Amino acid sequence: MSETTTAQALTAKDFATDQEVRWCPGCGDYSILAQVQKVMPSLGIPRENIAIISGIGCSSRFPYYMNTYGMHSIHGRATAVASGLKAARPDLSVWIVTGDGDGLSIGGNHTIHLLRRNFDVNVLLFNNQIYGLTKGQYSPTSEENKITKSTPMGSIDHPFNPLALTLGADATFVARTMDRDPKHMQAMLIRANQHRGASFLEIYQNCNIFNDGAFEIFTEKATKAQETLFLEQGKPLLFGANNEKGIRLDGFTPRVVNMGEGFSADDCWIHDENDMYKAQILVRIFDDPKIEGHLPRPFGVFYQTERPCYEAMLTEQIELAKAKKPADLDKLLRGNEVWVIN
Repeated sequence: MSETTTAQALTAKDFATDQEVRWCPGCGDYSILAQVQKVMPSLGIPRENIAIISGIGCSSRFPYYMNTYGMHSIHGRATAVASGLKAARPDLSVWIVTGDGDGLSIGGNHTIHLLRRNFDVNVLLFNNQIYGLTKGQYSPTSEENKITKSTPMGSIDHPFNPLALTLGADATFVARTMDRDPKHMQAMLIRANQHRGASFLEIYQNCNIFNDGAFEIFTEKATKAQETLFLEQGKPLLFGANNEKGIRLDGFTPRVVNMGEGFSADDCWIHDENDMYKAQILVRIFDDPKIEGHLPRPFGVFYQTERPCYEAMLTEQIELAKAKKPADLDKLLRGNEVWVIN
């Protein structure tokens, strides 16, 4: 890593390296990289105090392109490597870059245990619903009946819902954004960094080679307003080009209503990031077969809460152990039986 310039304000260019960015032209990863590089200077963290850890996959090239410390680790184990780093150096800002295959298949257990332990790290999961690096096999988030090189007759697997999984693992910050909405992504990156604890940000990322257009309905101008629901704390759930539609709860079931047809914003569901029960409804509204009608896909912060961080409790426990029984390494090495050799 080149010498940091802590004496002057950093820019996005300061976080770019001289490495050639080797993703397919048009890949959504380019946008994610650009937004991370734009946001980093605003965090006020010296580059030498930032570490980006990745596993294996297209997304895992990320550390090469960020002028910070980092590690391109092994498949599915970025979360484990990052946990060890944060435990040893709790002062560092640690970011984990992973994909739907890397983080939810071979690395699935590591992901859920990182979240339940609540290390103060940021997980960026690039979800393109396909294995891109190995040339187009179906992934843990691919939809049912997905035809790929490894499922020529269609996948019979039921896909993971990443955010539902994270809530089940007791994650303390859960959010979603998309590669083609730079401003929203920047806002979510900042929110993730501000959270003290494990933040999990799912990023819809287009793989234009092996799964092009998977999220097009949420990103194209003609459909975005009707198909996306942007969550804002304390505000009603409204969507549409002119917020002409809203969502209200019928018991525990969300329903779409038309504004001005017997309903107003006051009748709609008010978003509360601290409500775990409503967050679980929100992450499921697009894949729950019991919900009738078509609902938009939510983006934003679904849930956040405060819980002690693992590394802080670990440090406290070690200091307590030292205070109770001061360590004497020489005595430990000698043991109870000592021989003197003349």
